[in-house]
Amino acid sequence: MSTVENRIPSLQALHALNPAQQPAYPDPAAVLEVTAELRQRPPLVFAGECDQLKHYLAEVAAGRSFLLQGGDCAETFDAVSATELRAKLRVLLSMAVVLTYAAQLPVLKVGRIAGQYAKPRSKDTETRGDVTLPAYRGDAVNGLDFTPEARTPDPKRLIETYNRSAASLNLLRAFVKGGFADLRSVHTWNADFVRNSNVEDKYEALSAEIERALAFMVACGVDDDTLRNVDFYSSHEALLLEYEHALTRIDSRTGNPYDTSAHMVWIGERTRQVDGAHVELLSRLRNPIGLKIGPTISTSDLLALVDKLDPESEPGRLTIISRMGADKVRDVLPPLVEAVEGTGRKVVWVCDPMHGNTFETHTGYKTRAFSRVAEEVNGFFDVHDALGTWPGGVHIELTGSDVTECVGGVDELDEESLADRYETACDPRMNRNQSLELAFTIAERLAAGNRKRVNPVQQYRAEDF
Repeated sequence: MSTVENRIPSLQALHALNPAQQPAYPDPAAVLEVTAELRQRPPLVFAGECDQLKHYLAEVAAGRSFLLQGGDCAETFDAVSATELRAKLRVLLSMAVVLTYAAQLPVLKVGRIAGQYAKPRSKDTETRGDVTLPAYRGDAVNGLDFTPEARTPDPKRLIETYNRSAASLNLLRAFVKGGFADLRSVHTWNADFVRNSNVEDKYEALSAEIERALAFMVACGVDDDTLRNVDFYSSHEALLLEYEHALTRIDSRTGNPYDTSAHMVWIGERTRQVDGAHVELLSRLRNPIGLKIGPTISTSDLLALVDKLDPESEPGRLTIISRMGADKVRDVLPPLVEAVEGTGRKVVWVCDPMHGNTFETHTGYKTRAFSRVAEEVNGFFDVHDALGTWPGGVHIELTGSDVTECVGGVDELDEESLADRYETACDPRMNRNQSLELAFTIAERLAAGNRKRVNPVQQYRAEDF
């Protein structure tokens, strides 16, 4: 038995818990061969990086920072290119600039990038006409083409998942430390957006304020690495037990286990059973952990999960990502927040306004309305404003491309427009303009909250100096 298995449950023990959402591989021997190879591969991230992210998440939980987490619903192998990654990163950085200025706080940037290759599905199979095949579960499991060959789960895809994730992380690190993230360049993208879109005047005014602030900084001689480099972290849903278990390593400094497939991993709404395999595995890891919760969760179940995943009340350890739906968030979320806050923990509260607002059009497209996404975000802020707690962040499915997958927004996409560029492999994503518009919407709420906080400079009187 390996060192890792001495410290975390074995795969056999996890599978004895009847884990949900696992692929039915036809060849168990091939699975063992692949996992053995993955155990020999170098880590994709390092324990120290995970600890650093946990520290920054503790700042979010304390109300001293804001989390922006976003990226593809389901990454595909074909999309691992410099062009695609640059476009997604550009949108996230553009959003972060607006949020930073509005909140007057640091914005922690975490991507659903370099590992989000597997997706849970509501049904195990898909039927077209008189043909029924396994459902597409992401490129880490099977192919999107509706053929028996493509849809048969193939464990060798886990090796390709590792390879594509490594390539993506290498490129992202080069981008964020190599000048691409320069604050002044990033803001020009936002300025172009407000100039060339039918946005409200208040958004143009906010963009102009940021431009003046940057000009003031430059005039004062502020021109160092803080303007050019950013910290950026990876995350994905820890869905495939073989993959996550095989990439778990023991840190040589501390002897603690870390899942080195990403800096942060989360448990999804469909795999959050408190006595289930996913909760059992992630409860043993030292990474920052996310927990997705929907409107059906009870207070008692949430408290049991919080106790299991964060038994030591460790700052930055647990991020709770609510996905309630615009119509339910104001009613369902408050008692859950009150219950967790009542334990004395300061978890990171994050809003996922995407998954609870999905619907199907009369033409058969699965989509989301920008207005409902924005409404859930506003409801999330309303709840925390009423409770006096910190709305710690947002978790968005987006792309840097000009796709037509969500209706509404600044370009007023209608249902007939969806067919133009509906390119997602699974759920609909906001395009570049919709993502930036949402950033300005969130900025309004952050700015309003910022005005209520005491400015540290204003705490002092002239005679104190």
